[in-house]
Amino acid sequence: MIARVARLTSVFWIGAASLAAGQTLPSEPIALADGRVIVSGDVSATYGSSADPGFFNYTDYDHSALRMLRVDVTAAVKAGPHFTLLGEIRSENLGAVRPYALYLRIRPWTTRDFDVQVGRVPPTFGAFARRTYANDNPLIGYPLAYQYLTTLRPDSLPAGADELLRKRSIGWLLRYSIGEQEPDHGVPLVSAFRWDTGVQAHATLGMVSATAAVTTGTISNPLFSDDNQGHQFAGRLELRPAPGLILGTSFARGAFIGQAAARAALGDGAGASFMQTAWGSDAEYSRDHYLLRVETIVSRWQIPIPAVAPGQIALQSPLGAASVSVEGRYKLRPDLYTAARYDHLGFSDLTGSTGPLPWDAPVTRVEIGAGYSIQRNLLLKGSFQHDHRDGGVLPPTARIVAAQLVFWF
Repeated sequence: MIARVARLTSVFWIGAASLAAGQTLPSEPIALADGRVIVSGDVSATYGSSADPGFFNYTDYDHSALRMLRVDVTAAVKAGPHFTLLGEIRSENLGAVRPYALYLRIRPWTTRDFDVQVGRVPPTFGAFARRTYANDNPLIGYPLAYQYLTTLRPDSLPAGADELLRKRSIGWLLRYSIGEQEPDHGVPLVSAFRWDTGVQAHATLGMVSATAAVTTGTISNPLFSDDNQGHQFAGRLELRPAPGLILGTSFARGAFIGQAAARAALGDGAGASFMQTAWGSDAEYSRDHYLLRVETIVSRWQIPIPAVAPGQIALQSPLGAASVSVEGRYKLRPDLYTAARYDHLGFSDLTGSTGPLPWDAPVTRVEIGAGYSIQRNLLLKGSFQHDHRDGGVLPPTARIVAAQLVFWF
């Protein structure tokens, strides 16, 4: 698979560079049916110098974010002034084509900034969730909170504290003794690679924007169909008090553990009461040639606590995690910039037979890079990423050089 991705990436880079030299790449969305249908696209090819033996960059689609060819096609069909149907399909490494988004946007009043969206809707929680496309990300990697796979699964549960602690660092592929026995990945704090299904409302009045949504999954585990007869409520508030300044806060709470796993742990009486609760705050300031962003996220998961055998230690709930991300970008000239990001992801302590330990291994990431615009919609990026994990069974450190070519229209 790695060799295949490398070959495909090389072909895309060479082809895009050749087309750019002749200025034949399309630069605007495609308009059809007198502008009622708009089609746009996004292609990014990324190749890193290392296979990432510590699995620091793996995503919840089982791909490395630093070795990926991703193709997105988006369409918007306008049916009058009040209704627009929007959809997006995505393929990674030329695998299965997945429906990333499909929702109906309803604008009851054309003179007011208010809309309702129904279907597989855009994210409500967090700041980075709104700029996950490669052309919106100044670096190549993702903030840890939105990508790093923890050792929690909604469908497979540990029987005790020691079983969970033994899995530290292997969230890319694991299983537990209760519930689903097929090995699979854990969940990030917030998924940047899946959208949830439900109803969302958005309104802007002056310098204040508010968004609220009710969906079937949670921010860690967005779903197309419900698995626990529970729902999530998410809300976000943004303030723009001065030019270039954006202040945001987010909240989400929803049923996280699947019903089948809860019943396997506690019996048939278990319901949808095992919640993920998350809070987020973020700030962005831009002026002249520089841009600075800061985001923090705190999440807590309530999990079933099954009875344990004598001599074993029971789980403690909730399990908590907290992240901080600081990102900056500076434009050296209109077509060239430098950027850097610092990330840390920590976990609450869990008491096992050897004493208290973070229930998953804390991770720190530093990434520095640069971007050069070959033309307005063709961007070449390079970066160096250093990852360090404090504990666990996988290699604790990774140093990866990566390059990415991004084209969009």
